[in-house]
Amino acid sequence: QVQLVESGGGLVQPGGSLRLSCAASRSTFSIKAIGWYRQTPGKQRELVAGFSSGGSANYADSVKGRFTISSDGAKNTVYLQMNSLKPEDTAVYYCHLHTVVAGTSYFYWGQGTQVTVSS
Repeated sequence: QVQLVESGGGLVQPGGSLRLSCAASRSTFSIKAIGWYRQTPGKQRELVAGFSSGGSANYADSVKGRFTISSDGAKNTVYLQMNSLKPEDTAVYYCHLHTVVAGTSYFYWGQGTQVTVSS
């Protein structure tokens, strides 16, 4: 079992920046994918940014050029640097991990962190 703990959310003005962190409770192997999703009331959770098992990063079109995903393996932590924030980026952001062990997939979610972009 892996626990994911997000932090770094908050209130920021349009054009501002935030950095979200997602710390895993232990080292994980056989990672299929890891990334960040967001959700607003009444809408489905959507992928914001993520790493695939090949290590390449992918981004939602709406955040390309503004958000950057990175990781620190020594700290078991994934980050989401968010720049030039817009009101439409307001959402609860969730960290997600997909691992495959002995052919079985396991999916983990963090508790979510609120990001509010408003003047």
